[in-house]
Amino acid sequence: MIAALSVLAVALGIKSCHDHNRSRQLLRVNAGLIRENKELKDKLQLSSRTTQQIADRKDMQLQMQATFVDRREYFRRNWKQYITLHTGDYKTGFLGGIKNLEITLRNQTEFPIDNAVVMVEYLRGNGGVFKSEPYTIHNIPEKGSRTIQASNSRKGTKVNIRLMSVTSQPMNFCWSADKRTLPGDEDPWACVPRAKPADSLPK
Repeated sequence: MIAALSVLAVALGIKSCHDHNRSRQLLRVNAGLIRENKELKDKLQLSSRTTQQIADRKDMQLQMQATFVDRREYFRRNWKQYITLHTGDYKTGFLGGIKNLEITLRNQTEFPIDNAVVMVEYLRGNGGVFKSEPYTIHNIPEKGSRTIQASNSRKGTKVNIRLMSVTSQPMNFCWSADKRTLPGDEDPWACVPRAKPADSLPK
């Protein structure tokens, strides 16, 4: 009887130890599964954030591109407010004549100007034109200015200056004093006109 109880006790002990080991294995397996699930969740969240960042970046690029195009058109339409011509304090002789004449083109747009053609008229005392000379001013930076020296004149009491043309490829701006515009054209100074929608083209 005692021997049988001893055998039973040993068997129960072995079973308990086996169950304990199995429980530890199951806990390790469960811990591994939980860790893998967490890592997979983190990767999915990271991938989702990366995808959203890429989408946000593309959206920002499109917005910047749209803003860029709109700004170019805005400056083309309102260029006279931002592109201006000035003379310095030139000297006038006692019997006439112009010396030390400087011409400055100011560009307050957000785009550089490739070149601008300026006509300088040297005027007599009665208002008549003694002579006219064209000058080209190159590479006027955005939000900047460029000054050139005009030639002296042996006659004349004052000068008159006027713009003849302005070209800015970055702004898609090609203005000319003798360029004719079409009625209803809201953006006539674009070097390359914006493409019209297909449904607005004549059939």
